[in-house]
Amino acid sequence: MKLIFFSHKLQLVTSIAAGITISQLKNDLPRRRFVHVMPNTPSLVGEAACGYAIGQGVTDPDKTIVEKIFGAVGIALKLEEKLMAAITGLSGSGPAYIYLFIEALSDGGIRAGLPQNVATQLAALTVKGAAEMVLKTGRHMGQLKDGVTSAGGTKIAGAEALERGAFWGTTMSAVMAATKRCMQLANASEQETDKNLGPFGP
Repeated sequence: MKLIFFSHKLQLVTSIAAGITISQLKNDLPRRRFVHVMPNTPSLVGEAACGYAIGQGVTDPDKTIVEKIFGAVGIALKLEEKLMAAITGLSGSGPAYIYLFIEALSDGGIRAGLPQNVATQLAALTVKGAAEMVLKTGRHMGQLKDGVTSAGGTKIAGAEALERGAFWGTTMSAVMAATKRCMQLANASEQETDKNLGPFGP
């Protein structure tokens, strides 16, 4: 079991382990208070998108500690623990999907004749800029997408090519597959815990 501990009077435990529930952690450390957090790798550059769930007995000061720690490297949103697998599938695993997309954008630019360094920089900044448009304008992605489109223009030709490759459905399927895998890990861990406890407890 992989854990990172942040303590408050040696009682608060914060876990970033995918597929390990708070109830399972309680079996190992019954006298501790638990918070389950799913950060992502953009934490390294202060752009994390984290979700967290609290266990029984967690206090407001505990929540403040968690929000300060993870808020220092991005955002931390409080959610029900039943949604942590979905958080793992979306924001926890999501950077990998975005890296693949940036790489594909860059390779497309290279194929169209751009130097590699230029293509990579433009691809990364395009993704970053588009994300900022979503966050800062508050407009729906469909509206923003339509703002790029002109009748018979370049964007609609590119979007058509993406849809031929089932881009939308494939991306949704990636999130669902990662979510399902996280739930499988949780079930496997729970079964292992039950086996270790046996009929009479630890």
